[in-house]
Amino acid sequence: MPLKPPLPPMEAKSVAEIPVGDEWQYEPKWDGFRCIAFRAGDEVYLQSKAGQPLARYFPDVVKSLVQLSAKRFVIDGELVIPVNGALSFDELQLRLHPAASRVQKLAAAHPAMMVVFDLLGDPSGKSLLSL
Repeated sequence: MPLKPPLPPMEAKSVAEIPVGDEWQYEPKWDGFRCIAFRAGDEVYLQSKAGQPLARYFPDVVKSLVQLSAKRFVIDGELVIPVNGALSFDELQLRLHPAASRVQKLAAAHPAMMVVFDLLGDPSGKSLLSL
């Protein structure tokens, strides 16, 4: 895979006014942790916006990504934890715990998910950053 961590996330740019037209799409602001996921075979690496590893804190997300049929990819998105019909930033922060047993317990109680924004590297290993 030509794309390797650390890789900066794709970020929105400020504009004077919001563009309009059929070619534009909009998405909500997610209350989560920005994350880039790298998968190569059975290995998954989750990287924070600041370039730090996140996989040990989100074993549930790693497990979900390993179950996908594509064996290789790089995706950019947001880690979120839904609780009672809303996203809980507090539950996300609790995951950043030094004890693996505590992280596993939290993951079982409130599984995290990844909202994917962009495919940065496709299953063939090709970088899509220039598109």
